[in-house]
Amino acid sequence: MVQITDRDVQNDPGSDWRQYFGFSTDHKVIGIQYLVTTFFFYLVGGLEAMIIRAELATPDTNIVEPGTYNGLFTLHATVMIFLWVIPVLAGFGNFLVPLMIGARDMAFPRLNALSFWIIPPAAVLLLSSYFVPGGPAASGWWAYPPLSLQNESGVWYNGQFIWIVSLIMLGTSSILAAINFVVTIVSMRAPGMELFRMPIFIWNTLTISFITLLAGPVLVAALILLGFDLNAGTGFFNPAKGGDPIIYQHMFWFYSHPAVYIMILPAMGMISEILPTFARKPLFGYKVIALSTLAIAVLGFSVWVHHMFTSGTPAWMRMFFMITSMIIAVPTGVKVLNWVATVWGGKLWLTSAMLFAMGFVGMFVLGGITGVMLASVPVDIHVSNTYFVVAHLHYVLFGGSVLGIYAGMYYWFPKITGRMLNEGLGKIHFWTTFVGLNLAFLPMHQVGLLGMPRRVAQYAPEFATLNLITSLGAFALGISTVPFIFNAVYSWFWGPKAGNNPWGSYGLEWQIASPPPVENFEHLPVITEGPYEYGRDDADAERQPALRDPQSRGGNL
Repeated sequence: MVQITDRDVQNDPGSDWRQYFGFSTDHKVIGIQYLVTTFFFYLVGGLEAMIIRAELATPDTNIVEPGTYNGLFTLHATVMIFLWVIPVLAGFGNFLVPLMIGARDMAFPRLNALSFWIIPPAAVLLLSSYFVPGGPAASGWWAYPPLSLQNESGVWYNGQFIWIVSLIMLGTSSILAAINFVVTIVSMRAPGMELFRMPIFIWNTLTISFITLLAGPVLVAALILLGFDLNAGTGFFNPAKGGDPIIYQHMFWFYSHPAVYIMILPAMGMISEILPTFARKPLFGYKVIALSTLAIAVLGFSVWVHHMFTSGTPAWMRMFFMITSMIIAVPTGVKVLNWVATVWGGKLWLTSAMLFAMGFVGMFVLGGITGVMLASVPVDIHVSNTYFVVAHLHYVLFGGSVLGIYAGMYYWFPKITGRMLNEGLGKIHFWTTFVGLNLAFLPMHQVGLLGMPRRVAQYAPEFATLNLITSLGAFALGISTVPFIFNAVYSWFWGPKAGNNPWGSYGLEWQIASPPPVENFEHLPVITEGPYEYGRDDADAERQPALRDPQSRGGNL
């Protein structure tokens, strides 16, 4: 597939851990900064979730006050979406995109560093809202007015305004990163890497970058106007001053529904790299998967109103957006069909990465089924504002995005660190996560259909058993991170050395050293065929001794 000299695969011996705490312009350092920083905020958001579920384990309030509870569920969702899923996927993109396309770095290295360094102060600012008068924002992660326009403390530094400023900063970071990804992928591909020779992960990263550039400014504009309404007395969205809160909903969801694809498409791209490797087969229907990604991007801008079916939308608008919301399931279903066809009949190597990838497919399908149900106007109106919606969201974003992120971490950890994760701990991590997420989120469907509203700290006693099961599942998810953290830290320093290509993958990033040299390639590679234009057979085992003895790759603690 590529032509690379022996010198190209020599590792950089001068790496220094101190570079990860500075303003580095190396895309690999920035990618690791993203991954580690965002995982910390994943733990913060998980802690908030465990407090929420501890409160909901019983019908009465006994852990936190209702006002504190409202702040917890608002910041939990905000942290998980804007400080974990979106930026951690940008971290994978930062590390992998130049390696996958045969470039030495991102197009704008300083802009790349700036994109990351906007995130820590925005995160500190957001979490500091716990300590201001009145506490943090308590209007949900969507911040609908007029609820979000209440300012009981009477000061500009109230929690809601801090939330607005933080999200404006995070939105700016995403827009700057998207500019960098687009320019890098469009203009810096190695000789011979045509569009339909790009890995699917590159297709998905390019697609979500365009989505961010089109939708991100709309969210930032909405937040700026909301901030003026809150503290400057304007009336853009304030009905008491002649404003229209429905316009805010349109602006918010015009970004936030495409944001679902920003959070899932990169994970889909990673799954499309992982499944062929461990099925020992080419990716089935490469061009169809690439084109389905583009279809999702286009259709994604025609479905946002299905979040507003109970907001007084006219009947014709409901009908139009119901149809488009159902149609968008088609290109997604195409991807699932191609993933299943890739695995079908393959010589499966059930590593931790493969288990998480297969778990992603199953859980995402369940989330997609309930998504089609919610696209139906009668069903949506019936279950709107209930725990059925919460269940759907978590199956898509946890069962989908987070499992995909974990799969990517196990798969590319050897490339990032040069060391192997322990497979035994990895499988413990997978099964505790898989059991925990289904225990936590599956009962939410039933309790939602029975009518339990979301965003409440107290509920009717008849929902107690299902909520207790959900809380136990949430605690299991919290515990599931322990073996992963121990595994990652231990293996980074003391894990067995991985070699350049422990999985026998044909991806361009695997053809150089682990971890990669500073500028990746001394001589730019020449691409002669696409990443999936090969056959998998027993010759792979001859080329990669690790494949003959998969157990040799996990290491023992």
